[in-house]
Amino acid sequence: MTRALAPRLSWRTRLIAAVLALAVTVGAVAAVAGIRAWLTPPPAPPVAVAAPEDAVIQPAPLALPDDPRILVFGDSWTFGSAASDPSLGYAYLLADRFGAEVVVDGVRGSGYLKPGLDGGSFGERVAALDPSLDPDLVILQGSINDRRLYPAGYSEAVTAVWDAVAATYPEATVVILGPAPQVLPVEAATAQIDDDLAALAAGRGWWYISPIDEEWITETNYDAVIDTGIGRDHPSTEGHAYLADRVAQAVRTLGEGADVVADAPLNEDVVAP
Repeated sequence: MTRALAPRLSWRTRLIAAVLALAVTVGAVAAVAGIRAWLTPPPAPPVAVAAPEDAVIQPAPLALPDDPRILVFGDSWTFGSAASDPSLGYAYLLADRFGAEVVVDGVRGSGYLKPGLDGGSFGERVAALDPSLDPDLVILQGSINDRRLYPAGYSEAVTAVWDAVAATYPEATVVILGPAPQVLPVEAATAQIDDDLAALAAGRGWWYISPIDEEWITETNYDAVIDTGIGRDHPSTEGHAYLADRVAQAVRTLGEGADVVADAPLNEDVVAP
């Protein structure tokens, strides 16, 4: 019995068939994808996430005992430069404003980064403080002296100094008194130092007083506060008295310690801003 053989397809016919099969397959896949996309709901729009704010710790209200002991630590302004006698500097005058024993540690030219004329940088000087002093309040002032060296290493130096102060006097309340302008307008580096110190103080829950933000020295009273002659842009004797009043008033706003701060008026020889 003889079988009939199926006719052989030419290569061209086979190629056309393969192309048609591929096209059918691709079309089917595209159709399925289209149906799936139609059935799938659109993605929800992205939700904006607020960036976390810098950590701020609210300082505890300042409370001082009767007859407190206060350490005022800083630069030439704390030293009493340009007053007719250094003992008439603002730091010394705080004894009367607070009714307190005040220990003054001021070194001309000193800063967190910069060594002073009569002593080292803030870090070197803090390391030499007497731990037995045991102050109730530490006022840490300054400093414009770092403005030429800022910002390299500044935050690290400040943190190291503040850590050392806290370790040396763990029971004391620390108030940071920022730099005050020796010239107007305020130099850019001085303003940035003020901002940095405020942020660092807020981060550890310490009170910060900014003579710049509070406009203690303005065009209105600059000539009465700052001795631009022989005083080389430091507070005059009258200027120191004015600053003592401003520091005392600022501390009075910090909480429960208002009763130990004399409610003294501003120096009449200086026009308040």
